[in-house]
Amino acid sequence: MPDGRIDYLLIGGGLASASCARKLREEGAGGRILLVGREPDLPYDRPPCSKEYLRGGKRREDLPFEPAEWYAEREIEVLTRCSAMKLDPAAQTVKLSTKEEVGFERALIATGANVRRLNVPGAELEGIHYLRTVGNADTIREDAAGKRVVLIGGSYIGTEVAASLTELGSSCTIVMLEPVVLSRTFGERAGHFFQDRLTEHGIVIHGEEELERFEGSDGRVSSVVTKSGRSIEADAVIIGAGAVPDVMLARSAGLELGEGGGIKVDARLATSVPGIYAAGDTAEYESVIHDGRRIRVEHWDVALTQGRTAALNMLGREQPYDVVPYFFSDLSDWASLEYVGPAYDWDQEIVRGSLDEGAFSIWYLHEGRLAAALSVGRSEDLMHARRLIAGGGDLGGRGEELADLDLDLAAV
Repeated sequence: MPDGRIDYLLIGGGLASASCARKLREEGAGGRILLVGREPDLPYDRPPCSKEYLRGGKRREDLPFEPAEWYAEREIEVLTRCSAMKLDPAAQTVKLSTKEEVGFERALIATGANVRRLNVPGAELEGIHYLRTVGNADTIREDAAGKRVVLIGGSYIGTEVAASLTELGSSCTIVMLEPVVLSRTFGERAGHFFQDRLTEHGIVIHGEEELERFEGSDGRVSSVVTKSGRSIEADAVIIGAGAVPDVMLARSAGLELGEGGGIKVDARLATSVPGIYAAGDTAEYESVIHDGRRIRVEHWDVALTQGRTAALNMLGREQPYDVVPYFFSDLSDWASLEYVGPAYDWDQEIVRGSLDEGAFSIWYLHEGRLAAALSVGRSEDLMHARRLIAGGGDLGGRGEELADLDLDLAAV
């Protein structure tokens, strides 16, 4: 157990804290670094939990951000299976679940997000799962592989897990509120492309259907019933209804929260309390890329890059977080997407390449400015999209030119 005072306290066992710890040491930070995480594992890569790891293509030992010896070599103290229970900003102390109280000079809150749980009749039945951790992935593989599975939600978790379980021999059905998968983020044109890949591999999709209840037999789920009266037999259910930022510690400590429910931070990821920062899924930050709009982005790449920015500012560098967020998703090996943005509103979609051939990018414009870009098989386009998003300039009515494959994007 730690004793004495910690120079850099990192609360949260995910990639934001791990990235922050690494950057602190790379930048020459001396003193003690303590990383506290509630999971039993060292910080690890979460995206494979719905993809390669779930399918068995990656081992558990392949997931950690760094091995245990890496932390030891850099004198980074790590406490797993440990939660921060109470934070006192005035006294600069935190009480841990081990009953020990630790003092700190600077702190990072990177407590991540929790799955959004559905409160409907039958939600307590066995065989209903949520996916957030590697342990959840283990349970889902053991309980759902080769069976009839219903997935609630048509976004990342629903589509990725459906693809992975189909590869494991499951018969999958997606039930979702949206008319087309992934359309809330990418629009219906892109959504139809991904939905076609899923249905081509036998996945049944019911759009514009709202969950009514789960029915069961002998305490285990046996069917999913929608509000339209549709009943779907199920041996297992996986719910992908989104996530909510874990701000319990921050709220009880009196830190200011944002309108979106995350911890309110400025462009440097600083909270309302000097010396305390927030990063990753829980941070609602003032984005210099989005004209000062306060946004919260859930993705491993954002956690990594925000962790690095937080480290620099804990060292007094006054560095704004000026990274264009990046996302990726794989539907098994049927389709892979990359995306930079995000676009909250757009009034024009420009397609570059061919959806029919599965090699395209879609450019999302809002009032003449590029807000986001999606790529399938055209990763090179995203480098230019990032530059244009970061620049924030009006394309001057030239948006339609982006569809021309002969156009030199570097010259735009």
